[in-house]
Amino acid sequence: MAAIRVMVVENHQIVSDGLEALLSGQPDMVVIGTAGSVAEAIAQARELAPDIVLLDFRLPDGTGAEAGVRIRELRTETRLIFLSRDDSEAAQVAAIEAGASAFVHKSRAADEVIETIRLVAQGQNLITPRTIATLLNKRKTMSVQLQSLTPRERDVLRRVAAGVSSRDIARELGISYTTVRTHIRGLGRKLGVHSKLEATAKARELGLVE
Repeated sequence: MAAIRVMVVENHQIVSDGLEALLSGQPDMVVIGTAGSVAEAIAQARELAPDIVLLDFRLPDGTGAEAGVRIRELRTETRLIFLSRDDSEAAQVAAIEAGASAFVHKSRAADEVIETIRLVAQGQNLITPRTIATLLNKRKTMSVQLQSLTPRERDVLRRVAAGVSSRDIARELGISYTTVRTHIRGLGRKLGVHSKLEATAKARELGLVE
């Protein structure tokens, strides 16, 4: 049986080196290339035609999902596995839409990553239809929520999520403190959030902050 040809897309060199060493130590796997950006990933995939691409979600010039879409356009047989710290619903939905077969958090054990690669190489999709349906339904809800926000409300939400005080938000945006509080109340009604912590989580869900 031919070895599984894996390409690693990870912009942190120490992580990339660790993954390469881990996978190269498996008798049924070979790391045929590594990339640290969307552009490099696309170029490498075009040249190397990997069986599996193991991608981080956050890359310097875009997302792993953007790279995944292009890679799958080049070679539909290539399977995508996302290995990322960002397991937000927005990231998972983007990965699914890119054609991911699995999404693994970086906190998982090395053995789990290896087993995931083997299962996906055998043709298995480890993202269940129920999970896909649930995430896509939430995506629709998030899209409606995002569209309901005015540009100013988005500006305020980004700053609240970044930990900026209401008075500093007012100063940065050139509006009154009272207006900022009005925007925050409006965000609470539209998004169903009632604290800065909830607002921060919602901003991440909506993709307004990383």
